[in-house]
Order: sequence, then structure tokens, then C-alpha cells
Amino acid sequence: MTESLPIVEVRGASITFPGVKALDEVNFRLLPGEVHTLMGENGAGKSTLIKALTGVYQIDSGSILIFGEERRLTGTASAQAAGISTVYQEVNLCTNLTIGENVMLGHEVRGPFGINWRATHARAKEGLTRMGLGHLDTRAPLSSISIALQQLVAISRAMVTDSKVLILDEPTSSLDAAEVEVLFTVMRRLRDQGVAILFVSHFLDQVYAISDRITVLRNGGFVGEYLTRDLDRTQLISKMIGKDIEALRALGSNRQVDARDRSETPVYAAEGLGRAGALAPTDIEIHKGEVVGFAGLLGSGRTELARLIAGADRADSGTVRLKGKKVNVNSPVTGLSNHIAYSTESRRDDGIIGDLSIRENIMLALQAKRGWLRRIPAKEVDQLVATYMERFSVRPNDPNRPIRLLSGGNQQKVLLGRWLATDPELLLLDEPTRGIDVGAKADIQETVAELAEAGMSVVFISSELEEVVRLSERIVIMKDHEKVGEIVNGPDVTAERVVSIIAAESEEEAEAQTAALAEGETH
Repeated sequence: MTESLPIVEVRGASITFPGVKALDEVNFRLLPGEVHTLMGENGAGKSTLIKALTGVYQIDSGSILIFGEERRLTGTASAQAAGISTVYQEVNLCTNLTIGENVMLGHEVRGPFGINWRATHARAKEGLTRMGLGHLDTRAPLSSISIALQQLVAISRAMVTDSKVLILDEPTSSLDAAEVEVLFTVMRRLRDQGVAILFVSHFLDQVYAISDRITVLRNGGFVGEYLTRDLDRTQLISKMIGKDIEALRALGSNRQVDARDRSETPVYAAEGLGRAGALAPTDIEIHKGEVVGFAGLLGSGRTELARLIAGADRADSGTVRLKGKKVNVNSPVTGLSNHIAYSTESRRDDGIIGDLSIRENIMLALQAKRGWLRRIPAKEVDQLVATYMERFSVRPNDPNRPIRLLSGGNQQKVLLGRWLATDPELLLLDEPTRGIDVGAKADIQETVAELAEAGMSVVFISSELEEVVRLSERIVIMKDHEKVGEIVNGPDVTAERVVSIIAAESEEEAEAQTAALAEGETH
């Protein structure tokens, strides 16, 4: 059987931003009548490639071919003219309009006296019926249907122009299992009609349920293209994180025994902590002086869990106790007042304030904790800033320098100083070593170990599983927005064993592997 010619083919595409090569000679092809999933961790280049295919970004070198003809996509209109339509994670529809008006927006049927609404709604009905959504009333308000159905309306709108390529960017992030299956039914219907679908998702189970082919990107580069049936989950994860199975197997824990006294009341304990659409109800305990690692792929729920613990997001289920006392941590200020500090994964967007000085960035959280009307005395400010700049060897050693002029590693050290200045009992560090040099990374890892030795409880989140394994006494394993396992670290725990639990095809398999580790079994 001969393989179809690609509808879309990307050859050696590169895109460079100041100081960053977002795409580095990437190859990609999309065949008619297939669902092709794009996989990769944060910063892999997935979003950049999609924006190149939709005309948002221009490629610096390489070529994009549509039906074998090289095309220069200069914007979303030229991409749509080439037969490429996109539906993003956040549905971009008008809830004040009807379903039919949303489907036909910009493509209304016009007559001699303006828009022919009868014909427009008839065309909308045809488009919805093609998706298996003919039961929807085109004259009903869009706001009257669920988010899942709105997602399908957005796809119907994208297909009104008879597009040959449909790009779905994280379309299932806010859908429950039943809604996902409805979406997949529509995707399969379109695939069988010859539409090429580019699917982006971080849900492994969904990827394997719907994909015909997978392309993996890593650090802006092309890793490979694979038939889904030929690539098992462990192999996929290994290719995404850049470690082969043998290398993962060699990365054992430095912690030979778990010496933590668990008879004491936990510093933090939650039962059923969750948030609809973000995290399934989760139980977790964190003890004094313990480093707890959160392991999982991008979108697994590890950040969502950290944000709920810190009060950065408001939970809608669960009970929280701090040192045995029931509390309601429903805002970052409440978190700080209860000695919980959270350092975000997005250093640039949600961490540093670029135009403020090192001094001002270090003092922000402590000032917020005390209240903006109670200014911190200058002498105390000077002492705290000097302490943390010296402790972390922040360079250059100029507290008045704008933080945006510092390297990523030094910015991360300043943020660590900011949160330690609040005197936390529980410190949550989300990707504290991402994008920094080896020396700064080692400094931060050493600091985490020192803080735990001094009695501080630390949650450590990293995409680099070897870091999590090396530093943590317990590892909470996350997948598809829920906790799927928890293991006490020790000599039998390796990054490979963590990957095998993440890659498990069922809850029962994940539980069995977790239990095997608890009993000290090895492969």
C-alpha cells in the first residue's frame, strides 16, 4: 500500500528570536485522513511550529509546502486560503450570538438586501450535520450549550471553508471524559472524510486513543516521526525528555533510606484537594524538613497542585490542615500569612518585575505579607537584601541593578531570596532550575537540600526527572491532571521507574508498579 502525499510538509524550518532558536531545522508532514499528534515538553517548539503553519510567524529558513507547492504564509488569512484552519484551547466564539451565527461568522450567505439569514442558518445546519451535530438548534444562543459543545461549534466554524487541514491546540484541556469522547467521534468522522488533523495534547491516554502518527520535538529540534502503534509510551516519554531507557535506568536516587519521622503531625495535609477542570481530588501530606518531588509531564497537574497548595488558585473541593489545624488557603496572601511560599514556573512572566531593581524584587513578597501600609524599614531592607545576595552569590553584586539585566540563573536566585525573606515553613519551587546554567542549577539544588536539613518543607517540581529523583525523599507522580502514584525514594528508585508509572496504561498497572517499589522489588 502506497502512502498518500502530504497535504502539508515542513522542510528544515528554523525560526530565531533574540537569543533563542525556537525552531532548528524542523521537519514535519501531515497526511490526508490522519490524526497526527505533536509532542514535546515545554519549550520544545510545538507552539512555534503551529504559529508558522498558521502564518503568525514567518520562518527564517526552510520551506512550507501545501499540496507539494511551496507557499509563504503571511498571516492567518493566507493560511486559511491555503486550507489550514485552527481551533485553540480557549474557544474564540461570541457567546452573545446564536450557534448558527458563530458557525457562519465571516461567511454569511448574502443576497441583494444584505445577509440572508434563512440561507445562513441552513448552511450552518449543513456544517453541523457534517460533524454529527445536526441536533443543535442553530438559532439557540451559544451560551445555552456546554463548553464541550462550544468547542465542536468552533470546529464546525473552522470547517465551513472546506478546510483540508484542521489544527487542534489542546482542545481537551477543559473537557471531561464523556465530552472528550464526543470530540474524538467528530475528529474520527473528519479524518474519515480525508481531513488532515494536527492534534496537540499533553494527555498520554488521549494521544494513544486518537493518534495515527506522532512527531516529537525537543528544544526546538526535530526528534522523529513515528507510527503510534510502533512507539510505546515509555519510548515516547524518553524521546520527549531526551534520555534513553538505559540512561534513565542509571539515574538512581542518592537517598539510600527514608529517615523522616512520619509520626509527627504533617506541616501540610490535604484530603480531596481539587479544582474542576484543573485537578482531580487529591490527598497529600508534607512533613517538616522533607523534600517532596512532583513528577509528571507538562500538563500532568503538577503545577495545578502546587498552585492550589499555595492559594494561587482557589480549590473547589477538599480539606486542608496546617500542623493539624483546619485552614482555608484561598489566596496567595493567605498562603503567605500561613508561611507558604510559591515560586512560579514562569520566571519571566509571573516572577520577576523586569524594570524593578534586585532590591525591590527581593522585598516584594515580604512587603505584601506585611501589608503595603506598613513599609519595611530601610535598615531591615538593606540587611535582608545583602544577606540573600551574598548567600546565593548574585552577580553582579549591585542591588540597584534592574533585574531584567541579570542572567536567568541570577534572576532565579533573586526569586529564591524573595520567598525565603518571607520566612516560609513550606516552600514550593516550580521548575526552579529550568533555563539556567549548570553552575546556577547546582547552587539551587544544594540550597534545596540545605533548607530541608534546616527543617523547611520543600516541594520540588522539575521536568528533569533525574533532579526530582536525586533531591526528593518522596515523589508524587502526576498524570492527566491527577495523582497516579506516590513513592518513597530509595536505592531502587530511578528515573526509569518513575517513567514506567507515568506510562502505565491503566490505574491498576500504575498502582502495581508503585506497590512493587514500596516492597523493594526490582526489574
